[in-house]
Amino acid sequence: MTEPQHCIDCDVLVVGGGINGAGIARDAAGRGLSVVLCEKDDLAAHTSSASTKLIHGGLRYLEYYEFNLVRKALVEREVLLRCAPHIMWPLRFVMPHAQGQRPAWMIRAGLLLYDLLARRELLPASAGINLRGHAAGRPLKPAYTRGFVYSDGWVDDARLVVLNAIDAAEKGATILTQTVCNAVQRQAGGWQASLHKPGCGEIRVNARYLVNAAGPWTADFLHSVAPKGEGRHLRLIKGSHIVVKRIFDHDHAYIFQHPDGRIVFAIPYERDFTLIGTTDLDYHGDRNQVAIDAAEIDYLCGLASHYFVKPVTPADVVWSYAGVRPLVEDAAADAKAVTRDYRLEVDHAGAPVLSVFGGKITTFRKLAEEAVDTIAKELGNRHGHWTEHACLPGGDLYGAEPQNRSVREYEQWVIAVQLNYTWLAPQLVARYARAYGTRLHTLLDRRHTLADMGEEIAPGLFCAELEYLRRYEWARTPQDVLWRRSKLGLHLPADAADKVQAWFDAVNARAREQASAA
Repeated sequence: MTEPQHCIDCDVLVVGGGINGAGIARDAAGRGLSVVLCEKDDLAAHTSSASTKLIHGGLRYLEYYEFNLVRKALVEREVLLRCAPHIMWPLRFVMPHAQGQRPAWMIRAGLLLYDLLARRELLPASAGINLRGHAAGRPLKPAYTRGFVYSDGWVDDARLVVLNAIDAAEKGATILTQTVCNAVQRQAGGWQASLHKPGCGEIRVNARYLVNAAGPWTADFLHSVAPKGEGRHLRLIKGSHIVVKRIFDHDHAYIFQHPDGRIVFAIPYERDFTLIGTTDLDYHGDRNQVAIDAAEIDYLCGLASHYFVKPVTPADVVWSYAGVRPLVEDAAADAKAVTRDYRLEVDHAGAPVLSVFGGKITTFRKLAEEAVDTIAKELGNRHGHWTEHACLPGGDLYGAEPQNRSVREYEQWVIAVQLNYTWLAPQLVARYARAYGTRLHTLLDRRHTLADMGEEIAPGLFCAELEYLRRYEWARTPQDVLWRRSKLGLHLPADAADKVQAWFDAVNARAREQASAA
């Protein structure tokens, strides 16, 4: 057996670069633990970039009496809004009401409970509304005259993962994307893992603690490292979404109740579009190749057309995406009723491995905190909690501490930034502000004219931004840039991906030439 080209010793090896893995890596690194995170694809390449993109308590989970989950998520909702106001913001939801649905008094009671389960500082309370006199009523069919409005939050899910990874790296963690964990073995004092990264060969990692945050692959990975264990089973639920041209002009979202009991959202998306989703279907296919099917598209179009004056048809769909949610297996017969809560399980049959089962994006920080509490205790680390009172990278608009002002005065901050970069188009600065927060100053460092931004690879996409994404955010492919680090793929010409690929090819070629010369 040949010796690996690289060997790394660390306290914690995290397998999986979704929101849970990145969140755990960030928390652990911030407590002074040495961390390596490996992800076989890109950060947020699978489930964590395929959510409905909401920071929410889960109003519908009240129907299943999951009060603890809802309360935990509601508390986290405002914690997250404060820590990253550039990629998260408050959103009002309109729920039209009609005959045949749950009685209006029951819905009102549920919304009052939703308001009261956790303290609110940033979000207004729920209310009843007359849709005939409300802007949200105009796109709806005339039959919908009464409704309710309540608050939750929006999040750029893929960027949330990246920001956690950036923070972890800045606190000393090693982040390895496009890196497969080929094998792990228990040793007397910990774990020995063999990783493979193209261009780097084998990387050997010696870790005191192993974290299994492999998402849809969690159960498989646990069985490979602890075949005699009694770990939980996962129930894989596919959720699919469609994107259509903008259906309505106001800034509210909709939550629609379907006769089959499902909830579907219609959300303002990327300025020019409406996002509609999600479905809930048991999934048994290839977890690397998850895609929406025609029946799901028909279902979402049909449900939207049930409410909106203008019908939504499959021909209107400009983009779609699907992901598999790895939920904790329970006794629920219906996929939509399966719990979204998480479980953390530790196998101590030798060196410890902690496996993450289930979860939802809203509670990722709390999940990570609980996971690292367990890890830190076993490794003798006494640092304590810190993430609740720390901004994510770029979120420190008005200082290092998370604060309500950053959410309430976000637009004022953007205006001030635009005045600082008058040589750039205001809409481009606004996009940079949403994506990067205060880190846009790093992107624009030492640039004072449009010429300093380098070639415009595609409309509004300059070399300067690609260089930033490659250097600081592990972007390596057009998909990384156009569909995860941003949603520019929705706005740019069809040949944008080819142009971005050509840019990466040129950069990689120069790097190879420099390496050969050295």
